[in-house]
Amino acid sequence: METDLIFREVDDLDLVRGARKGDVQMYNRLVSRWEKRVFNYLLRIVGSPDDAQDVSQEAFLKAYQSLARLDDPARFGPWLYRIAHNEAISLIRRRRPAEDVDMAAMAAPRSLAGVELSLAVETALGRLTPEQREAVLLKVYEGFKFDEIAGILGCPASTVKSRVYTGLEQLKLMLAPHTGAGRAGKEARS
Repeated sequence: METDLIFREVDDLDLVRGARKGDVQMYNRLVSRWEKRVFNYLLRIVGSPDDAQDVSQEAFLKAYQSLARLDDPARFGPWLYRIAHNEAISLIRRRRPAEDVDMAAMAAPRSLAGVELSLAVETALGRLTPEQREAVLLKVYEGFKFDEIAGILGCPASTVKSRVYTGLEQLKLMLAPHTGAGRAGKEARS
């Protein structure tokens, strides 16, 4: 008698449970699953690839050390981002003013296709308030829901919505010259 095996991808819940039981390989799989996303998020917050790498490693280490305190293992991602957020804020507070550098100058290298628009987006993101920038990054780049972002940032969902929508509106205005949005409106009125 042959049995059909159903293969499914191991989810975060299973990996957290295994890691809590001391299986380091399970935690390594969690790190592999989340490390690029967390690094890219942190890069946009702290501006430097070296700092983003350091903060990312610190966040994963703290997450591992605190795994037993995670209330809902299925929500590992938002919990990890909260730790990463806190570590990034700590780094920013420790920086001396002379070390602060324009985020656009520290942007990750890009391919030649779309470089101008990519730089314009990075520059525009850098012009948002830090609170708006982080809310927009978590919503648009990371795909979190408003309530998850509220948990990561430690503020009400209504505040997150306000930051996201205000930030997106400002980005739209700043990027209009690069996207042609302003020209389309002018041509329609002509």
